[in-house]
Amino acid sequence: MSDLYTLVLTSPKGLETLLLEEAAALGLQDGRSQVAAVQGQGSLETAYRLCLWSRLANRVLLVLGRFPVDSAEALYQAVRSVDWSEHLLATGSLAIEFSGRGAGIDNTHFGALKVKDAIVDSLRTASGERPSVDKYDPDLRVHARLERGELVLSIDLSGFSLHQRGYRLQQGAAPLKENLAAAILIRAGWPQLAAEGGALADPMCGVGTFLVEAGMMAADLAPNLKREKWGFSNWLGHVPALWKKLHAEAEARAAAGLARPPLWIRGYEADPRLIQPGRNNIERAGLGDWVKIYQGELATFEPRPDQNQTGLVVCNPPYGERLGDEASLLYLYQNLGERLRQSCLNWQAAVFTGAPELGKCMGLRSHKQYAFWNGALPCKLLLFKVLPEQFVTGRNEAAQPAPQARMIGGQLVERPPAVRSEPARLSEGGQMFANRLQKNLKQLGKWARKTGVECYRLYDADMPEYALAVDLYRDWVHVQEYAPPRSIDPDKAQARLLDALAAIPQALDIDPSRVVIKRRERQAGKKQYERQAQQRQFMEVGEGGVKLLVNLTDYLDTGLFLDHRPLRLRIQQEAAGKRFLNLFCYTATATVHAAKGGARSTTSVDLSKTYLDWARRNLALNGFSDKHRLEQGDVMAWLEADRGEYELIFIDPPTFSNSKRMEGVFDVQRDHVHLLDLAMARLAKGGVLYFSNNFRKFQLDPALEQRYAVEEISAQTLDPDFARNPKIHRAWQLSAR
Repeated sequence: MSDLYTLVLTSPKGLETLLLEEAAALGLQDGRSQVAAVQGQGSLETAYRLCLWSRLANRVLLVLGRFPVDSAEALYQAVRSVDWSEHLLATGSLAIEFSGRGAGIDNTHFGALKVKDAIVDSLRTASGERPSVDKYDPDLRVHARLERGELVLSIDLSGFSLHQRGYRLQQGAAPLKENLAAAILIRAGWPQLAAEGGALADPMCGVGTFLVEAGMMAADLAPNLKREKWGFSNWLGHVPALWKKLHAEAEARAAAGLARPPLWIRGYEADPRLIQPGRNNIERAGLGDWVKIYQGELATFEPRPDQNQTGLVVCNPPYGERLGDEASLLYLYQNLGERLRQSCLNWQAAVFTGAPELGKCMGLRSHKQYAFWNGALPCKLLLFKVLPEQFVTGRNEAAQPAPQARMIGGQLVERPPAVRSEPARLSEGGQMFANRLQKNLKQLGKWARKTGVECYRLYDADMPEYALAVDLYRDWVHVQEYAPPRSIDPDKAQARLLDALAAIPQALDIDPSRVVIKRRERQAGKKQYERQAQQRQFMEVGEGGVKLLVNLTDYLDTGLFLDHRPLRLRIQQEAAGKRFLNLFCYTATATVHAAKGGARSTTSVDLSKTYLDWARRNLALNGFSDKHRLEQGDVMAWLEADRGEYELIFIDPPTFSNSKRMEGVFDVQRDHVHLLDLAMARLAKGGVLYFSNNFRKFQLDPALEQRYAVEEISAQTLDPDFARNPKIHRAWQLSAR
């Protein structure tokens, strides 16, 4: 039992330094760190103690030997040379985990098979008994790692990963593994704070992983005290008496720890569905008297421990992988910083994030940062001392407090705050951007009020360094970021975006929760029409006496092309008594205008069922339904089959489409002549066709002017909000000669 073994402890990447310190404190000798692992020497007692007490390791491996291997046969013979009768009964079960390649081993499955064959052949009895394979609950789990011609053969003493403490049977949408949560707490200094009687609070606790790990540290609970099944349970080298002694010592320490007055450890979670699962996790961990979870929004977070004690605020706020989350997350982090400044003075704070640039938006200066990995995602732990002299102002501060925010069903749901604080100072660039918005608002707002326009473009990359389109939809702001060219430093582009996002609410005096941001870049096929989110929130807006539904969150476009406003109003004015045809109709906003203008009938054609359903709602919203046809189909094929006549036709095709539901590929430059010929064949005598598209390099084929009366009307179809961008679209009026 006093023999020294080579022990290898595996861990998530980035935890090696902490794991080495922890393992040394638990008895590991001559330890050294490797990538995602620590190796050293220790007795069986040390190995047991590491299994029981390590908060950071995934597995504890006991090395049986190292062997040079230059072929598959050499691998087999190396494994066969071990006396497996010391480790496993012939009637037992085993599982093999193999990693590495080389020496004739071209895949891990083949390598695992050779190791299994060697062990089975070694233990096969004269009567034919042999070990079986059980991948899920084996008596012995064998690790074989082949690297640079050397095989390292080990047995896994831990069994399933040590991060699985057993208390977390229910979890949220994006949980941290328990050992990563423990590492964050250790880096944040929680063990020392707990020893001093400090408090801990998590304002976005989910199901309470930080809280439980912090409680176990404070109460001196071995993280795997309640585990019943171990990798060594049926190992023939297991010494039950030694294990029972260590386990009893851990139980005694736990009893003594829990008998002490509990520390103040609290979590707050906005999603009511996570409250009970979190409380269940706490009870399973045996910390019901130490840790409490309450329902609460971030915007009202205010820890209130007894006797005005201070401590640690720790959280893992959402950091999102979609650009559509950018505005919401910006304000979330700003609100977190504001809550810390207002309610946690003299506390310490630890924010774990996969988006460190958002951490800069908190208005606090981190005094330490640590790199971690959350699976394959590189992350940082930002540490703050919430002291008055640490408060900073600059480009990333909020113009106004962020909305309350919570994650529900994978979506960030926002609520406007009850109280708005004074605007924070903007950077020089942010202030310039804000000034331009206010200037445009003064000019365009007067025009919009006079003409009754509720939705219009306020800003369209007026300043080249701020390549955004900013649209007002009543009291909402829809922001589209144009993808920067490759010549622009991505960090600078991101910084300018954050500048602009901070400036928008202040410049427009609008609640930050009503700002939606998306990225606009060169699209292929239907990509611009694909779903971006799943919120399904529609807003009713007015235009020219009709009501239209817009959706600011779920798609790249909102359901209403603002630049076509004059064309829609023109159609309304000319539609009385006419049969109207709307091709590539999208959400059929032009159709609604035609119906409002008294069209005798309307026919709208689009390939997308989603947008035709939207069109149906737009029509029904205005009381139109019976005589307005909605046709799903490929426009070109539909036109070739149609035999109707129409006095008014509107065509606004995509630049490019390769939908699976259509034959071939549509290219507006290549195919517009054929498209217009088909449509003009359906134009009734005396009728008018309006053709528009937004392909900036588009050139109308001169041959069309030989067959039809063609007049470009682009300038007539632009309102003042698009006068700064006359290339937003081009439009023509066609009629028979």
